[in-house]
Amino acid sequence: MFAGHVGIPRMLKLFDKYNIKATWFIPGHSLETFPEECAMIRDQNHEIGLHGYSHENPTDMTLEQQKDVLDKTFKLLTEFCGKPPRGSVAPWWETSKEGAELLLNYGIEYDHSMGHEDCQAYWLRLGDSWTKIDYTKKAEEWMKPLIRGTTETGLVEIPSNWYIDDLPPMMFIKNAPNSHGWVNPRDVEDIWKDHFEYFYREHDEFIFPITVHPDVSGRPHVLLMHERFIEWVNQHEGVEWMTFEQVSDDFKSRNKPKEGALLPKMRHE
Repeated sequence: MFAGHVGIPRMLKLFDKYNIKATWFIPGHSLETFPEECAMIRDQNHEIGLHGYSHENPTDMTLEQQKDVLDKTFKLLTEFCGKPPRGSVAPWWETSKEGAELLLNYGIEYDHSMGHEDCQAYWLRLGDSWTKIDYTKKAEEWMKPLIRGTTETGLVEIPSNWYIDDLPPMMFIKNAPNSHGWVNPRDVEDIWKDHFEYFYREHDEFIFPITVHPDVSGRPHVLLMHERFIEWVNQHEGVEWMTFEQVSDDFKSRNKPKEGALLPKMRHE
């Protein structure tokens, strides 16, 4: 209730103050529970993308369940926004082996769930496989390297990064073994600055995909951290705030999928 009724308006006010358009990945349950606040997001011209229905974990779901969730949420967002979503984030950043192909079948152009990179977009590769350790078997049976998949796609991956995510250090969750909640936001701010400074020094071009949540970043101490961080970032020459669809479009304008890659299916808007 706090995230929907209080956190969202506060974050929208923050973005408006700095003239930032963000990408909001909204679960279907949140969309149907907080339609007025989600309409504020839409009407202020922020991008809205897929994020499951109840923040369910795709790795715990059957293929049929995954299809049902994607079908419902895709239709919900398309009707709500007047256009189909272009991007998706897997809840918990937990991806199933079928997830990427399901997104491609719906014409989704980019994903934000993987972490092969941290500051560069890339074309997602499918089919990686590895052998899990099984202590009931001889070691020689599980001492095997990862096998890289050979299925290339035209799905742009905008990498996820736990270290530039507000939730793990600053949200208390009962019964979660790594729950924090009382981490000083200035410590988080320092980590974000170190990441940014390194990328800025080492790369001619890079992306900095920050992940924030209204139930965390709607709190006063975190909002003030965002204000300090935004103003600090803006002191750097050549920085531009972009939505994820803009990042995806920029990447695609300069990179082409490999021949034979699985491409997003054409959509009829």
